[in-house]
Amino acid sequence: MSTTRLERRGDVYVLYLGDDENRFNPESVAALAALVREVGEAQHPRALVTVGEGKFWSNGLDLDWLKASGASLAELVAPVQELFAQVLEADFPTVAAIQGHCYAAGAMLALSHDARIMRDDRGFLCFPEVDIKMSFTAGMNSLLTAKLSARTAHHAMVFARRYTGPTALAAGIVDVTIPESELLDAAVAYAAELAGKDPATLQAIKRMLYAPTLELLRAAS
Repeated sequence: MSTTRLERRGDVYVLYLGDDENRFNPESVAALAALVREVGEAQHPRALVTVGEGKFWSNGLDLDWLKASGASLAELVAPVQELFAQVLEADFPTVAAIQGHCYAAGAMLALSHDARIMRDDRGFLCFPEVDIKMSFTAGMNSLLTAKLSARTAHHAMVFARRYTGPTALAAGIVDVTIPESELLDAAVAYAAELAGKDPATLQAIKRMLYAPTLELLRAAS
């Protein structure tokens, strides 16, 4: 994540994931978690939009780092799942602006946001674990089944179906599809409308709504 950064647009903070595959390793996850905390420490009202730059939103776990480091998969998954939990229970509204490919743990981070807006012409969203012989953890399974309908979760997880913007919208995975040229501005406008929600109330609702998922995500932490 060579250009991970935070930019403020009024009440909305835009978190740029980077301009490469934006994969998750301990260094990149720590940087993202710190930026999300920064938004949480900012003065209310506030909201977050997360976006990539270029071909990818995020391609998920950094398996090259995992192989080179000699670390266990669990050592990589634990901080990634904590990041999911951090976003899932944030006391401010969160919107994923999906401008490129969004795969595996990257797609799970997108699901951890309150809303998702995806470009309508190019890019895929996919959970390819079955095809790369990786099972979902209990926390990941809970996240997907909490956020998706039973039929969509089955197709996404068992068949590793690749969704375009329009098919993701039809399946209820994303809330809006829009041309890429309008994507970020639309996501910022969407988030700005929600920025005034009371932080304590918003977080209490999220924690109750996703209590089992949060517990399972953090069981690996």
